[in-house]
Amino acid sequence: MEARIKSFTDIKIWQEAHKLGLLVYKLVKQFPKDERFSLTSQVKRAVISVTPHIAKGFSRETFLDNNHFYIMTHGSLAEIQNQLLLARDVKYGEAVGFKKFADQSVVVSKLLSGLIRSTKDKANSQASRFELQAFATERSM
Repeated sequence: MEARIKSFTDIKIWQEAHKLGLLVYKLVKQFPKDERFSLTSQVKRAVISVTPHIAKGFSRETFLDNNHFYIMTHGSLAEIQNQLLLARDVKYGEAVGFKKFADQSVVVSKLLSGLIRSTKDKANSQASRFELQAFATERSM
């Protein structure tokens, strides 16, 4: 029997995104000090938005609201991937760190895509139910 999900921290995507955040924080420590207020800051801001958006999405009442936050998470993930490709190409860290990040970001991206697809399907189903209920209510008046 599977354990019931009680908190956003029980969701696999949140757990994997948290691992990604820890990897990114380790990686940006290797960046030059003169990048502290530009690329380093930008990467940190983007990565710290990932798990909160997953948590917000989890806490919403409708699948449409859930999906909104998951899609925002996907945007933040793409931003981080882009910024770290730039950092890798200008040799701001060890290749091994970038490889770990890349591998983990693929894991998170795949889980996130599946979650978005699933909640989108559920949102469409939920919307259909509401439309049927509204139609039935109108017909009975």
